[in-house]
Amino acid sequence: MSRLFGTDGVRGVANEELTPLLAMQLGQAGASVLTKEKAHKPTIMIGCDTRISGDMLANALMAGACSVGANCIYVGVIPTPAIAYLTRKYKVDAGVVISASHNPVEFNGIKFFDGNGYKLPDELEDEIESLIKSNMQGVKFPTGSGVGKIKYRTDAREEYINHAIRAVPVDLSSLKVVVDCAEGASFVEALKELGAQVVAIHNNPDGTNINANCGSTHMEELQGRVLVEKAQVGLAFDGDADRLLAVDENGKIVDGDKIMAIVGNFMKEKGTLKQDTIVVTVMSNLGFFLMAKDHDIKTEQTKVGDRYVLERMKEIGASLGGEQSGHVIFLDENTTGDGLLSALHLLQVMVETG
Repeated sequence: MSRLFGTDGVRGVANEELTPLLAMQLGQAGASVLTKEKAHKPTIMIGCDTRISGDMLANALMAGACSVGANCIYVGVIPTPAIAYLTRKYKVDAGVVISASHNPVEFNGIKFFDGNGYKLPDELEDEIESLIKSNMQGVKFPTGSGVGKIKYRTDAREEYINHAIRAVPVDLSSLKVVVDCAEGASFVEALKELGAQVVAIHNNPDGTNINANCGSTHMEELQGRVLVEKAQVGLAFDGDADRLLAVDENGKIVDGDKIMAIVGNFMKEKGTLKQDTIVVTVMSNLGFFLMAKDHDIKTEQTKVGDRYVLERMKEIGASLGGEQSGHVIFLDENTTGDGLLSALHLLQVMVETG
């Protein structure tokens, strides 16, 4: 059997490869491994994107976590970076996102965050996997008052939006922005609250249309709409809103490398680019490295995967890193790729530099 965990959690066709049984086992094993050092009754926060299979898998996973004595907080449809932030803010023991990111609706995935909001290292994923393969050997299944319970919260999204606005408090009233929400978990409220004139497209998710010819993997409609609306910028999220790509006023795509170049230069001038370094992957464009050299910005390269970028950022104390695909990490503000923060930082540069 091949490794269960890929570069971004466990993924597969929902109800075929990623079954409710596997979700329940991941809930049991994940809760056991991530909370085994804790003397108290552990709590896990769970959210999902807009896929129709999200409810099925989330409930199975929560049943598994409760069966090993963990409590669950279910926050419903919410971006992946929101779970990373809220896990840390509320000091819960772990966070889980049910999402297959930019993939079509038939796929889904389960990714874990530790209590500090970081994706799990390979060793912990292997530990979870071996527990499942051993049929939960050594795991205690409590009875009576030892069983976990589920709490439902609907206010979590506002907390995340407020966090993003506090992190980048910029007046966007001079901008007209077209936003492609990918029929996913992203929200445009933050942009509106900061004063932007927002034209939202693909923001009517029905459970089956996530990423369907829209979002950061299908930019054509956004490119055309920016021109029609005479907007200054277009923003494209993916289904779980942890990545962002942009379109300039002429309809040209601005990828993750260009976003990091624009924001990185701005941060360096402001003195907020820690170590004067941007961490990227081996997939980054040669032009990016030439830009960095011209502007006395140091670069570090990792293998592909935002988790490897993050590991390197933590090692060297960098504040900015990411991938060409649009996963950009602002480590002073969140512990994972964050489409909303990326958007606000990019718009801040536009407003402050014209």
